[in-house]
Amino acid sequence: MIIRKPIEFLWDKGNQNKNWFKHKVKTKECEEVFLDDHKKIAKDKFHSNGEKRFIILGKTKKMRLLYLVFTVRNQKIRAISARDINRKERKLYEKTA
Repeated sequence: MIIRKPIEFLWDKGNQNKNWFKHKVKTKECEEVFLDDHKKIAKDKFHSNGEKRFIILGKTKKMRLLYLVFTVRNQKIRAISARDINRKERKLYEKTA
């Protein structure tokens, strides 16, 4: 998947604060991972039933590594869930970073 700039995000009432309450990830941090030059993006094959979903592993400005699931709606990125990456995911991110 290629992401062209500028990137627009879709934050609605259903997903605006969900990641903060569950995993202490701010919406701004979710957006920052898309600007990481070493980000990794893959299709989410297991959860793409109704719509195509993707996974991004990326670093925020404060060097926090996040695992974020997202979809694209009307050419805007809609974050579905975000959390800190685990040890296995960190190895994937660092593999070619």
